[in-house]
Amino acid sequence: MTQDLAARRLQTVRDHMALEVTHDWDGVIATFDHPRYEMATGAVFDGEAAVRRYFDLSRTPFPDQGNEIIAIAHDGDSVLVEFWLTGTHTGPLRVAGKTVEGTGKAFKVRMAASFEFAPNSDRIVCERPYFDGTAVPRALGLI
Repeated sequence: MTQDLAARRLQTVRDHMALEVTHDWDGVIATFDHPRYEMATGAVFDGEAAVRRYFDLSRTPFPDQGNEIIAIAHDGDSVLVEFWLTGTHTGPLRVAGKTVEGTGKAFKVRMAASFEFAPNSDRIVCERPYFDGTAVPRALGLI
């Protein structure tokens, strides 16, 4: 693998994450070869329609959801990122089988994600966020 391809992949991930913050969903989709998220919960959002549904679901409770990269590294056909996930709970959120209306409380939790690339490509084939599913509700004081 060339240094140039590694640098392009790192930039693709930086761009992808920045576009998520600004809700430029067309731009986010364009960073993929094939849009796909595999969540730590086991949920999979495969294909453009499913990924756009994920964006809607995740931004409904946290319309200002953001991320702040802590560290980023390239490894083979993957880019690994550690980041702060931030947001304010202003919309309905499912917690422990119940819907909790917006509290106005903000959160900041540490997460990681891997971004997988097709060989010799700078387009993402899968994002896998890794997180403790209770971290955000705990940070909001909901559990």
